[in-house]
Amino acid sequence: MKLLTKDIINKVPKLYETEHLELEDKVIQVKFFTPWSNWTWYVIEFDGKDRCFGFVKGHDAEFGYFSMKELAELEGPFGLKVERDKFFTPTKVCDIPSW
Repeated sequence: MKLLTKDIINKVPKLYETEHLELEDKVIQVKFFTPWSNWTWYVIEFDGKDRCFGFVKGHDAEFGYFSMKELAELEGPFGLKVERDKFFTPTKVCDIPSW
């Protein structure tokens, strides 16, 4: 599965484009997850190449930057890879459980 399509890239705001909004009012555009664990990455902004800003839930939950290249390289048991939630619809941060 391709993590980011051209259509998705065109919809995600560029890095720092939503800086004027409060965190809870920012819109998460894309959701990635590991099918073998509880890690989830929510993309709010993207630089168009590799770096994303978003919300990450794993051992802890926090806002920060992450690399699409690193997500694509992650491999779990039996060769499982990070997946994009194809059914996710853009959602405000405040509407994500346990943000």
